[in-house]
Amino acid sequence: MTKTKEHAEDTCPLVYQCRLPLSTRTVNHLADLLRRHLKAIRSRWRIMPPGKIAVIVLGILRHDQRLADMAGGNNVSESTVRRWRDELIALLAAQAPRLDRTLRKIARQGGEVVLIDGTLVPTQRRTGKADRRNYSGKQRRHGLHFLALTDENGRLIWISAARPGRTHDNTAARHDHILTHLRAAGLGALADLGFRGLDNDILNPVIVTGYAASRTHKLTPGEKEANRVLAFGRAPVEHGFAHLKNWRILTKLRTDPARATQLLRALLVLTNLEINR
Repeated sequence: MTKTKEHAEDTCPLVYQCRLPLSTRTVNHLADLLRRHLKAIRSRWRIMPPGKIAVIVLGILRHDQRLADMAGGNNVSESTVRRWRDELIALLAAQAPRLDRTLRKIARQGGEVVLIDGTLVPTQRRTGKADRRNYSGKQRRHGLHFLALTDENGRLIWISAARPGRTHDNTAARHDHILTHLRAAGLGALADLGFRGLDNDILNPVIVTGYAASRTHKLTPGEKEANRVLAFGRAPVEHGFAHLKNWRILTKLRTDPARATQLLRALLVLTNLEINR
């Protein structure tokens, strides 16, 4: 028996159209970014114009379309689409704001507090002991942990580097020197109970986390009311995460974890383009 790669006579590749729920401003921004990059590296020719490449990459990020499917629908190779994706993600990630500059900007605009929280982005489970550190016991699944800051209205202003899923919120915050940057900018932060112990200054705390009950200590009515007020103030941070996770590529990452940081920061730039239009 011989094997053949030829298609049957009555079969042909099928292509369908899909709506991309993004603004023209976002597509034009990405296309202009690519045009400037091509001019800088003196690349005279691409098989497709920058605008078409931008739409293909946005389709991958927004709908989590497979590279092979996008390549087949546009008559290019899968490696070409992968190169376009990685190229534009790197260009967008370079525009992501730095933590110190972002906090100083918030302070100049009259802001007083920011909202901080951590989340887990699910990843494919890989075999071997090396993947065990990506398992989050709290979420009971494999993923990558990252911190995010939003302003009082829930607009994402900064995203940390991706870390193994077992990383604690406090560990990530200490690694990024969140407390030091907040004090330097003169800002406070509202956080959940996962950040308890990060700021041990009782007289002048920068990070407010609320009160936690224990077996030996029940919350007083005043402490319960303080927790309700804090929860109300922290609610917009969940809106920021929801906007970010509208990019379905984050449903379950299949990219290399080493490249996840670039991806998250690129999506931060795209999210702000969509929200601030």
